[in-house]
Amino acid sequence: MIEAPLAPDSLAVPETSVSSTSSAVPETYPVVEMKDVNKYFGQLHVLQDINLTVDKGEVIVIIGPSGSGKSTLCRTINRLEPIDSGEILIAGQPLPQEGRDLAKLRAEVGMVFQSFNLFAHKSILNNVTLGPRVARGISKDQAEKEAIALLERVGIKDQANKLPAQLSGGQQQRVAIARALAMNPKLMLFDEPTSALDPEMINEVLDVMTNLARDGMTMLVVTHEMGFARRVADRVIFMADGLILEQATPQEFFTNPKTDRAKDFLAKILEH
Repeated sequence: MIEAPLAPDSLAVPETSVSSTSSAVPETYPVVEMKDVNKYFGQLHVLQDINLTVDKGEVIVIIGPSGSGKSTLCRTINRLEPIDSGEILIAGQPLPQEGRDLAKLRAEVGMVFQSFNLFAHKSILNNVTLGPRVARGISKDQAEKEAIALLERVGIKDQANKLPAQLSGGQQQRVAIARALAMNPKLMLFDEPTSALDPEMINEVLDVMTNLARDGMTMLVVTHEMGFARRVADRVIFMADGLILEQATPQEFFTNPKTDRAKDFLAKILEH
């Protein structure tokens, strides 16, 4: 469910950015609405008239061949990639272009990347507490109490005082998930969170993500992990060449894909 690492000394808190405590999503609004979104990289039309709605508590898994626009779609939702036309709404509010309003909305969207982007010189506990302390202004004691609970939730409470380099890749990715959760987000975005991991570490991260989904977290996951998509997704989105070609339940998509492009993709993926 590899990006260039962020500058370690930046106080634009990695992935989660800056924020106050997230407010509840009004039931009348989807968590995310993308309306006729277009994005170009030069002459390359990487997102073509994207329309997508993500409801509260929904788990959306985006799959498709490399270069299809999956990661770019994910990154436009908190404007890590600006769009060229169209509109993106978070809980009914247009995503601002810049400034404090963007920082506030962006902070309500936790993001976990392929690379972990942890502060190498800070302990695991400090990595998780930095965002809430800087952005939400909560006390050190309260931030550490919440962080320990989150580290326990992702199964690495006993690693709290270590540095990132002392952890495995799977453990570091679980720290990144805990750090995003510490900002109390409305939505969690996962951009290929297991693609940089050794095979034996993938399941430990997917297990954490599965538990988040079961707990009702709204999630949008870009991944090549078809088993995860089958088990956890409420809806599978299939993209190719910057287009959303299919949207269906996992059962419908994996047993009866509608387009030749999806059939070809699944044949290549599932035969290995």
